[in-house]
Amino acid sequence: MKLLILTQVIDTEELALSFFHRWVEELATRFDSIIVICLKEGKHALPKNVRVYSLGKETGQSRLKYVINFYKYIWALRNSYDKVFVHMNEEYVLLGGWLWWLLRKPVMMWRNHHAGTIKTDIAMFFCTKIFCTSRFSYTVRSKKTMLMPVGVDTKRFSFDPHTVRIPHSILFLSGIWETKRPEMLIDALEIVHKKGVEFVAHIYGSPLPNGGAYYQGLKDRSASAGLSDVVAFHAGVPNEAARELFRSHEIFVNCSLSGMFDKAMFEAVACGCRVLAVSDDFASLANDPDTHFTTAEELADRLIKALGKPALLTIPAYVEESSLSVLADQLQKVID
Repeated sequence: MKLLILTQVIDTEELALSFFHRWVEELATRFDSIIVICLKEGKHALPKNVRVYSLGKETGQSRLKYVINFYKYIWALRNSYDKVFVHMNEEYVLLGGWLWWLLRKPVMMWRNHHAGTIKTDIAMFFCTKIFCTSRFSYTVRSKKTMLMPVGVDTKRFSFDPHTVRIPHSILFLSGIWETKRPEMLIDALEIVHKKGVEFVAHIYGSPLPNGGAYYQGLKDRSASAGLSDVVAFHAGVPNEAARELFRSHEIFVNCSLSGMFDKAMFEAVACGCRVLAVSDDFASLANDPDTHFTTAEELADRLIKALGKPALLTIPAYVEESSLSVLADQLQKVID
């Protein structure tokens, strides 16, 4: 089977999407050949049966040039792929769905988000299968949708019994934008701090290009809450560097709404962190009410309880059941 993959970025040093490099590596062991078309190409070291074509963002191409390159590649390479797998970006399906339909190339899309629009509905129309990890994803409304494991790389993210963790430490690791809701953590930390509970919190993440004001507002909010001595802000890190952060902290907090099911929660658990999350999907797996919250007040309560507990000594079975290897096997079965 020859597979065409369309994604946003192929770059091991990219902050938010560097994990997808490992996905392609894993899928390459299960398909005869893979062609990757990405918006931006950076550093990568993929197997010999993988070819990468960029639409040109790294060289400053215009949006019109992106579209021209897109059609040029999917047409010129049409005899080099049998099926199409679109990762996250429904725009690729909106642009190419009609052509792939004419070429009789089945299209499968990965989209995992609680929100969607008429554009999402049109993209789903052109797909033969749709994949997501959350039962609260917008795409669950389609009969074509299949729930999949989150695909955590358990070869990279694993428990190290020799790790020395920062005492009473809390980690927030995510892109700093509104859908990730870091302000909820700041509000909860203010409550915990006023109660005199000892902690140190590290917030790792970078804002979107137009999100500088939001990021600065978050820092100002932390300072005005009197948290300057216990909360530190750091730039985002690529996926490869996240492991050491998970291994060096006791608690990981995720404030994303249900329907997004951030993979970082599983990476954190795999490294021994106690995870506190809004996600109802994660709550059903963890089966522990002390890991779930919906408000800053509830998060503060969960943090106070968790700060008195040691890091995880055994990793739950649901982490391995959600591994990248399991995901790649399931994708292969469906795509083949």
